Amino acid sequence: MTSKLTPALLTSALLGLSAFPASAHDMKIVASFSILGDMVQEVVGDLAKVQTIVGPDADAHVYQPSVADARAVAEADIIFVNGLGFETWSDTLIAEAGTKASVNVATAGITPVLVEGETDPHAWNSLSNGVTYVQNITQVMISNMPDHAEELQTNADSYIAKLEALDAETRTALGQLPAGHRTVVTAHDAFGYLADAYDLTFLAPVGIDTEAEPSARDLAVLIDQLKSQGAAALFVENITSPALVSQIAEETGIKIGGRLFSDALSERGGPATSYLAMFQHNLDTLITALNKSHSGS
Repeated sequence: MTSKLTPALLTSALLGLSAFPASAHDMKIVASFSILGDMVQEVVGDLAKVQTIVGPDADAHVYQPSVADARAVAEADIIFVNGLGFETWSDTLIAEAGTKASVNVATAGITPVLVEGETDPHAWNSLSNGVTYVQNITQVMISNMPDHAEELQTNADSYIAKLEALDAETRTALGQLPAGHRTVVTAHDAFGYLADAYDLTFLAPVGIDTEAEPSARDLAVLIDQLKSQGAAALFVENITSPALVSQIAEETGIKIGGRLFSDALSERGGPATSYLAMFQHNLDTLITALNKSHSGS
């Protein structure tokens, strides 16, 4: 568990700050969470090391910044955040750290999806949006490391080509599913962009923020809806308790199709240690479960 940030701890964290980097390799880059950190590292390549505040398999919705986080932010030259209300703690952390870093919103230019009237911050769950993230990151890094502009752009172009190839594969694979086998259930509403991009329907007992809890009435309504309309599969997530999904499976008879990675990468050795690997894992898991449902097995 992380230590709660207090003014006293913050003061101690700010002692001994380093000067502005003497070279590109000394550039201190901080990203708010693991998926974004991986994108930034892909663009930066070997030029610098990216530090991530909220690590793999951790929930950024409910994260409590630590003293180490405050120091990292205070010493940073460049900070990347997702924006769209995802990191509810980031504005306070950045302000209290007194950093001189530039703060950059990776979702700039992306049209938000609304879930029950609220902005869905999980924009990375569309690969076309992922390309926009990378383009925004690249623009920031080239402006801060102009001597390495060619290398940064080459890294970005190679990465974008991989994202676009996986996007085409995703559209082809999911496009073959019949209309009656395109509804899935997850623990919380993290897949609105994926649903919009690839013509799926995602239902969830919890809204866009994992800190919320469904009321007994809301859960009962969802279960009744699933009993009458059905769903192709249920999925647990790496950052949420499987209890709700297990309860829904028990009461509806719908099988759990596997685990999706929604808000964080997996720890080393897991199936989703990068953004590309995460999306490929989620795609494979969805396709396997939905095809089983379609075939009736």
